[in-house]
Amino acid sequence: MSTAAGVPVNRWVDPAWARRYLGERASIPHRDEGVSVLAEVLPTEVRRVLDLGTGDGVILAMVLDVRPGASGVGVDFSAEMLGRARVRFADVEGVELVAHDLDEPLPTSLGRFDVVVSGFAIHHLVDARKRALYGEVLEHLEPGGTFANLEHVASPTASRHDEFLAALGRTREQDDPSNKLVAPEVQLEWLRELGFVDVDCLWRWRELALLTGRGPAGR
Repeated sequence: MSTAAGVPVNRWVDPAWARRYLGERASIPHRDEGVSVLAEVLPTEVRRVLDLGTGDGVILAMVLDVRPGASGVGVDFSAEMLGRARVRFADVEGVELVAHDLDEPLPTSLGRFDVVVSGFAIHHLVDARKRALYGEVLEHLEPGGTFANLEHVASPTASRHDEFLAALGRTREQDDPSNKLVAPEVQLEWLRELGFVDVDCLWRWRELALLTGRGPAGR
């Protein structure tokens, strides 16, 4: 994890950094496979969905497309991303976009959701905040609700990380200094400890993984 004067780096405050990612997103190997598996794990009935780190709204739009009739809330701190999301959802009813930094606790005013999703966003948080956020997700889920986090996770070794970067056509010097990666096994254990059930990694390609769990039905 890169730091500047002891403070973790987050390049996503820079609009140009966000635009760079959007320009490269379609070329990320196997990304669409992960999105497809996320769609498969959605409950049949979805009334409300929360998208953490919604970016330009691409994951939220997918969920609303496969579960018509649902309403959605997308949260992000990037003005660049939120502006693009507003354009995407300009003619879509039932979508609320909220400016919120995931480094801060989720507002209780967001309410409860049948589904909480995230797409390649939570790994920019420091580890303690990741775990705390997972606990907040559980509090925002309806009983039996689904959490599906399509995430960038840590490789088991440095050489495997280098192989992942090579698959993206990058070197270590081109690695994102904002990344704070954690092994999927560690994050799945966090979910279990917090009280999620049916916790599993349902898809993985190298450092891309779909981490899932449900809120207890009797909560």
